Amino acid sequence: MHQQSPLHYVSRPSSLKENAPLLIMCHGFGSDENDLFSFASELPEELYIISVRAPYILQPYGFAWYAINFDADRGKWSDNEQALASVKTLHTFLDYVINTYPVNPNNVTLLGFSQGSILSYALALTHPKKITNVIALSGYINKDIMPSQYDYESIKQLNFFCSHGSNDQVIPVEWARQTSPFLDELNTNYEYKEYPVGHGVAPQNFFDLKDWLLKHI
Repeated sequence: MHQQSPLHYVSRPSSLKENAPLLIMCHGFGSDENDLFSFASELPEELYIISVRAPYILQPYGFAWYAINFDADRGKWSDNEQALASVKTLHTFLDYVINTYPVNPNNVTLLGFSQGSILSYALALTHPKKITNVIALSGYINKDIMPSQYDYESIKQLNFFCSHGSNDQVIPVEWARQTSPFLDELNTNYEYKEYPVGHGVAPQNFFDLKDWLLKHI
């Protein structure tokens, strides 16, 4: 009996019949599983790619990993309870994928955009033994959804590619710039890059993340 998937997703099988490196894509607020999946055809054939849909439905369309209140005093306020619940759901989903598909459980990359990046950081730093690489596009580290204690030895093995638009109007670049000192303290491997764009992925950003990914899978 296969377990039931906790989340809806689309997938692209690997060219390998077994032990394929796994890439899980997590979209941003108000988007869906097809958004980042458009990158799939440009990424290495050996990757088993799964693009997942966030659990919370937004009106009139789209999905979210957690609610954001745009009327709050500080400009934005995130529902951290929902965010933590989504980290748990993603962790369950990862186990489901590893048990269901011919993938290598020791070669797992998360690719997130915006809210999906924020969740990818949290999942990797909470369960560092389960994740190998994180590609975090246009996101930041939300310390309120991080674990209370870190497994420093396992975190040292993680690799991060972090990028941000220097003109981002949705998530200020100042928030993203706090990533480097945070990851320095954890003594982990990362690259942090900025591109002269808004809240999106510039072509050069995509080429850079692709090169980085080829080196790390």
